[in-house]
Amino acid sequence: MKSTNIPEVKLGLIAVSRDCFPIELSQKRRAAVAAACAAKGVDIYEAKTTVENEKDMLAAVKEVTEAGCNALTVFLGNFGPETPETLIAKYFDGPCMFVAAAEGDGDLINGRGDAYCGMLNCSYNLGMRHLNGYIPEYPIGTAEELADKMAEFVPMARAIIGVKNLKIITFGPRPQDFFACNAPIMGLYKLGVEVEENSELDLLVAYKEHANDPRIDDVCKDMAAEMGEGKYYPDLLARMAQFELTLLDWAEAHKGSRQYVAFADKCWPAFPSQFGFEPCYVNSRLASRGIPVSCEVDIYGALSEYIGMCISGDTVTLLDINNSVPQYLYDEDIKGKFDYTLTDTFMGFHCGNTPSCKMCADRAVKYQLIQHRLLEPAGSEPDFTRGTLEGDIAASDITFYRLQCDSEGVLRSYIAEGEVLPVATRSFGGIGVFAIHDMGRFYRHVLVQKHYPHHGAVAFGHYGKLMFEVFKFLGVADIAWNQPKSLPYATENPWA
Repeated sequence: MKSTNIPEVKLGLIAVSRDCFPIELSQKRRAAVAAACAAKGVDIYEAKTTVENEKDMLAAVKEVTEAGCNALTVFLGNFGPETPETLIAKYFDGPCMFVAAAEGDGDLINGRGDAYCGMLNCSYNLGMRHLNGYIPEYPIGTAEELADKMAEFVPMARAIIGVKNLKIITFGPRPQDFFACNAPIMGLYKLGVEVEENSELDLLVAYKEHANDPRIDDVCKDMAAEMGEGKYYPDLLARMAQFELTLLDWAEAHKGSRQYVAFADKCWPAFPSQFGFEPCYVNSRLASRGIPVSCEVDIYGALSEYIGMCISGDTVTLLDINNSVPQYLYDEDIKGKFDYTLTDTFMGFHCGNTPSCKMCADRAVKYQLIQHRLLEPAGSEPDFTRGTLEGDIAASDITFYRLQCDSEGVLRSYIAEGEVLPVATRSFGGIGVFAIHDMGRFYRHVLVQKHYPHHGAVAFGHYGKLMFEVFKFLGVADIAWNQPKSLPYATENPWA
């Protein structure tokens, strides 16, 4: 997914050297790391300034900044100078990863760098100065191993940069019965995220001002081409295209000091009758371009989606952790075919906001059954409740996750890897049969126990490792995951 709403990372490499060690050792090892990156297709800028003191540090930061770097790898080619190397994280405006050279490229007299030791004092100094630096699980490596760690750092840096430059634009307030989408603002400010809160009336005014916009015809043609004949309502296209242009123009006009945006919009009960359609399909189209639009003014849902987009480089979706899989469906289509128990499975559902590229071929723009029951006369044909993108979600590896601020202002998160099974749901909406090992226990001792709302973000692939590291870097202390039975939860009854 190529999107101007997601950062492009230019990674710099700065080598540091303790002045009582040969500087040539760090320089030679830096060159080897740069060569390994080139061989693996990892695009980096190799700083020529090697840091031994604070003046070197300032010169190196100036060099990489002028080269356009927005993320850094600080490389301890030998023990490293504790103060200057850690001050790089203070003076450079972007995330910094700290790694160190393994021995083995020379003898253990003149060719020994002691970076294994230096990394300890580097970490200690970062902590003493309250500076945030990313240190991988095992930060010591050969040139080839460190090049792999740098490649892994790029999507993490993309998410960190994105969050620090993000504005979430809301149109609310949230529906009356969706207190679960409550969003304490303090957590956003802790993360460096800006929020602009507007009313649904503001959105309606802006929508009406886009009537007869000359761009509407082109958007209608694009929608028709995306869905294919017979998969949309022709009379609805112009209204939906007008809304899409309204959101895109609002995003551009309201970025302010920020580079990136996400939306959290109110989509019911007043929206469909006043706008003349459901917004779900338009939301899905923006998500496919890297602009998440969460439902029901779910601000942390939108933030979670955006983080997943940055990490995966792909579109995501937001779903209800919705309903259990019936025993008959499990027995017919899952049991004996997939390595999951009944309680490992559930259905992820939303009205129709999942991008079409992540759905099965039979997806189509339809009407929202629940809203039709609620808002339109009984027995009538659907009118303004049309506009959802419905169908089964295609089989895929997934990561189900969420970042949330609780009622005490504490940031919490969960991450669980699993898959969407190639099993027909026999249901409505944008929906799929999800399977996550130990989901039943995870549901009770994480989702229920820690008071998470029903919305979860879905990234299409396994990104738990990277997401875990990003959440750690952002200062999220409570990161929950689906623990196996051999690792009981703190609240799990041992006699159950």
